[in-house]
Amino acid sequence: MTGTDGSTSRATDKGVSTGKAISPDSGRHWADEGAWRVADGLYRIPLPLPMDGLKAINVYVLETDDGLTLIDGGWAIPVARELLDKCLRDIGSGFGDIKRFLVTHVHRDHYTLARVLGAETGAEVALGIDEKPALELLHRAGRGELDESPFLAVLRTAGAAEIAEQWAAGGPADLPDPANWDFPDIWIEGDRTFAVGARTIDAVHTPGHTPGHYVYADRADGVLFAGDHVLPTITPSIGFTVPATESPLGDFMASLTRVRSLPDLRILPAHGPVAPSSHARVDELLAHHEERLEASLESLRNRGAVTAHVVAGDLGWTRHEHPYDTLDPFSRGMAAMETKAHLELLVARGEATRAQHGEEILFAATLRDGAS
Repeated sequence: MTGTDGSTSRATDKGVSTGKAISPDSGRHWADEGAWRVADGLYRIPLPLPMDGLKAINVYVLETDDGLTLIDGGWAIPVARELLDKCLRDIGSGFGDIKRFLVTHVHRDHYTLARVLGAETGAEVALGIDEKPALELLHRAGRGELDESPFLAVLRTAGAAEIAEQWAAGGPADLPDPANWDFPDIWIEGDRTFAVGARTIDAVHTPGHTPGHYVYADRADGVLFAGDHVLPTITPSIGFTVPATESPLGDFMASLTRVRSLPDLRILPAHGPVAPSSHARVDELLAHHEERLEASLESLRNRGAVTAHVVAGDLGWTRHEHPYDTLDPFSRGMAAMETKAHLELLVARGEATRAQHGEEILFAATLRDGAS
C-alpha cells in the first residue's frame, strides 16, 4: 500500500539515465556498495531495493561526538540490514551508535528499516505528521479491516477499472508487518530545526510525493538531503499515495518553489547520484511538469470530456516516450494516477473542469472564452 519510488510510468529527463549515472563522491555508479564520503563527517550508503528499477536508496550518515544521525533508513529486508551494518562498521561505527533517524517520508524503502532499528536500539525516529493517515491505514490493513487496496478506488476514479481488476487479480497483498509500521517517536509539524552535533539541520515540509514529505537542509555545509522531492535524473511519482490528497501535483510544485527559495545547495537525493545545484534541478522539474500539463490540456481540447486513463493514453512515458498501452499493468496504473494529478491541477488553475460520472471522474478543457 505504500508506494515504491521507481516506476516506468514516470516521465524522466533526456539527460543521463539513473541506470548509468556516476556519483561524484564515489566516482562509480551511484548504487555501488560502500560508505562514500560526501563531506567531513557525512557518508552516503546505497542500500538495495528488491523489486525496484532504481536499484538502491541512499541512506546518509552524519557523525557527531554523541553518535550518528541517519537521513532515511532503507527497506526492512535482510540484505539491506546486513549491508548497512557492514558499511557502518567500515567507518568505525555500528547500529548501537545510531541516535536518531530523520526520515523524509513514509514509503517503505525510507521508513521501515529505520523503524525496526529504532525499536531495537532506542534511536529516535522522526517523521512528518501528515504521514499519520497513511500509517493508520496500514494498521487497519494489518488488522484485516480493509476489503481491498485503497489504490483500486483511485484507479477507478481515473477511469482505469480494467487496470484495477488486473491489480486485484495479482493476488492479495501481504499484510503489513506491524514491526515495520509502528508510529515514529517524533512527529514533525511545520518547519523546524534539528541540532545534529555542530550542524543545524532545517526540516522543510515539502508535500507532493507524499503529504508528509520533508527535506533536510544543512545550509552551513551547503547540502540538501532531498529525499524523493528533488531527484537528479528522474521525477518522483505524484498521485500514487493513499489516502488520496486533493491536489498532489499542486502541492509538489509549490514545494519545489519553497526549495527554490532556499540557497542553492548540493543535492543529496534518495535515489541517484549527488548533484551540484538544487536551483537548476528545481527549475528543470517545474518546466517538465508545465510541459506535461500543456500536453494533458491539449488532449482534453482534442477529446472533450474524458478520464485520466484516456488522457494518459495520449502521452508518452519514460524517457523513451513509450506508448501508454505498451506499459505493464502496474506502470499503466501509476501513469493513470499521475495523469489524474495533472488534470486536477488544471482544474485548480481554471483551465479544465471535472464532473463525477459513476465511479469515474471526467475532465474537460475550459473553453477559451471562459465558458465550459
